[in-house]
Formats: sequence, structure tokens, C-alpha cells
Amino acid sequence: MTTKCILSTGNIMTAGAEVIRKPTLEKSNTELVNSLRENFKASSSAPISASSSSNGSNNSDCHDKKLSPQEWIKVGLDGVTYIPAAVDNPEVLVEERGEYDITVKLFYLPNVPPSLRCQHTTDAVRLVCESLGTSHLDLLIVSFPNISFDAEDEDVSPESDVAEWARTYRTLEALHAKGTISRIGLSEFGTTRLDQLLPHTKVKPSVDQINVRDCCVVPKPLILYAKQRGIELLTHNDCTDILPAETLEEVLVGEFGIFEKGVKMVPQWVVKYTAVIRSRGVVENKGYIAMIEAE
Repeated sequence: MTTKCILSTGNIMTAGAEVIRKPTLEKSNTELVNSLRENFKASSSAPISASSSSNGSNNSDCHDKKLSPQEWIKVGLDGVTYIPAAVDNPEVLVEERGEYDITVKLFYLPNVPPSLRCQHTTDAVRLVCESLGTSHLDLLIVSFPNISFDAEDEDVSPESDVAEWARTYRTLEALHAKGTISRIGLSEFGTTRLDQLLPHTKVKPSVDQINVRDCCVVPKPLILYAKQRGIELLTHNDCTDILPAETLEEVLVGEFGIFEKGVKMVPQWVVKYTAVIRSRGVVENKGYIAMIEAE
């Protein structure tokens, strides 16, 4: 039997400095795993106050009681297991919605059938909107598996890959048409990949996010190509292997005992979101949500 599970970090901006990634030192997978650990730890602990009256004092000694997994995870009406339990009243953005830029990056993971990406996209966007208490996102960037940017790589991708990209992209265009997302972004697309995909699109991507860690600078042909087509180039240093199955097993089985040893866990997708207050350039809310299947 396969169990679908949603893992969430909550707002890591309120979680403590040890969780937040240092851009030059740690990768996004480190930030994700550390913040999952911290959220699980907080959710699996309940404060207990033991009052001492031996000297007539009102002082109390507070400590935490460790809860069983059944007490802090929940199976929703949709049959999905939420780890930790979904919050009934999510942290609504403090300012008016128009004050924020909300950017979401969705990582499609390897070893997951491409035919599932459309449903995964819809689910991920819905969960982020519910978490932030909003009805729409400003920018959704999608990251396809087994793609990395290489300034020297001009190889043409197989038509089968292009067909799968286009199929997924139509889901993004549908969300754009509904007003759920304002702008569409891609990740790791050089000039050749863009040239292959763009003829299949109706709504052109507004953003192309690339990792220049290996080549240090954005190639001039890509700069020119993007400028001619009105595509904004952004850089990132996210890790492509953002949620390794081995690490997931270590956390869910070894550390928190949520599943028994021997249960196979397959990460399906990961989404990272940030809500930035435009006027101050301050990140108010940042977090991750992931979907896995446990067999």
C-alpha cells in the first residue's frame, strides 16, 4: 500500500539562525532538511509545567514531553498524511497582499513519471497558497530533473523531452490564465533549450533562472537571446538533488520514528517559497513543502 505524505517546514524565518542557509556555505538541501528537523522537533514536543510547592514558592520548572508520531501527524480527509499536521489557521501575511512579491520554485524530482507533473504542479501551488493565505503567486519557477546549465553545452534535447516540457508548461499556462500565477519561470534553460521549447508556448516565460557556479558568468549569447525575447535572467545556487531518499529515511525513520525500518520512501516533488515585502526588500516568510510516497 502506498501512502502519500506532505512534509512542511513552516516559516523558517522564525525558526532560528541554525536553520537558515548561508548562501556561500550550505546548499538548499541542507536548509530544507535542517528546517524539516526543526519543525518536526517543535511539533513532537509539548511543554509540561511541574510546580514545586515544597517551600511555598510559586516557581515552576518547565520541560518538554515527547509526543508519539500519532499525536502530531494527521491523515486528512483526502487520505494524505500531513507531517506535521496541517495548520487549520495558516500564518496569514501581515501586510496587504499587494505589498508582497511571492516567488515559488517547484522542483520536479528524478525517477518520477513525467505524466504526474501536471497534478504535482497543481497540488504544490495549492498548498503554498493555503500556507500563505493567498489566492495567487507572483512568480512560479519550475525546475526539471536531470537538467543543469552548461555554458558550453549546445546539444539539442530529444524531442521526447521537449514534448514533456511542453505538456507541463501547458499546466503553467492554465494557472496563469486563471490568475493563480502572474509570471512563469524556467530553470537551467540555455539558448538551445529555450529555442526548442518557446515555439510550443502561448505565454512566454518571464524568467530564466540558471546556476552559474561552474561557469561564473552568464554567456553573452544567452544574454542577447533573453533580451530579445523579454526574458529576465536570474541566478541561483540551489541543489538539484534537493531531497535525497537516504536522508529522508534517516530523518523520518531513524530520528523521529514516523515509519518503520524497511519502508521505502520516494520523494515526488519539493517546492520552495518566499514572500518578500516589496517596499523594504525583507523576506517575511520562507519555507519548503515536499510530497513523498511511502511504500
